[in-house]
Amino acid sequence: MKMYENNQIFLFFYYDDLSLKDINLLILMKIIIQLLLIVGVFSFYQCKETAPLKIKKTENSTKNKKKVIKNNLEKKIIKTWDSLNKDNVEAFFTEYGKQNKENKIRITTKFGSIKLLLYDDVPIHRANFIFLTKLKYFNTTVIYRVAKNFVIQGGNSDETYTRNQRRLYGNYLLRPEFKSNRTHKYGALAAARQWEKNPNKLSSPFEFYMVHNRNGNHHLDNQHTVFGEVISGFNTLDKISRVKVGVDEWPIEDIKMTIEIID
Repeated sequence: MKMYENNQIFLFFYYDDLSLKDINLLILMKIIIQLLLIVGVFSFYQCKETAPLKIKKTENSTKNKKKVIKNNLEKKIIKTWDSLNKDNVEAFFTEYGKQNKENKIRITTKFGSIKLLLYDDVPIHRANFIFLTKLKYFNTTVIYRVAKNFVIQGGNSDETYTRNQRRLYGNYLLRPEFKSNRTHKYGALAAARQWEKNPNKLSSPFEFYMVHNRNGNHHLDNQHTVFGEVISGFNTLDKISRVKVGVDEWPIEDIKMTIEIID
């Protein structure tokens, strides 16, 4: 019996019983086994050295994918009209108006109700009024000014909640939307505004008035934006016009109101 030894690998065979061909075959097998062993050891060390880099690359790739997905979701959520503030008023109400096309509302007081039509061709003011109505902002306000044979004005109060609601949206203002066919006729609905330090005639989004002069108040045309009109309830306006008021034209007794959308 002969023995071949290399790197602690042993091959045993009986020389006398084997042909030369068989011996050569065994030697070849030995060489192949040695080569496979060398390749296996080399591959093991290569994997050991490169594995951390591969994991790190995968981690970075996952983080990048998550970041891309997050950014895509944010792009879908964040739009110029999603959240109202003083810097995106027109963009907000342009989109809001497309999604909320109601144009008839009802004001209810202890003297009765008043129905109004909001003009579609004054889109920003209409959308704003619908927006505040749906938020029930006006339901905490009162009719705070009764100027006889002139206007009946509402949309404000001394309530803390009312002031907080105004601050919530940054006390934004509306650009005027003057229309030659929208004038201060009897029953016109228009936006109040500050006269001093307001050269652009920006409207208050919160306060409004109704013309209570049968001849109209046309000296206010192109000074205040008219965005609707009374279509029923003129007798209620007459009743309100007869209440007692103080020197500031504020009613002695608060005239509370609720406003709701009817169409």
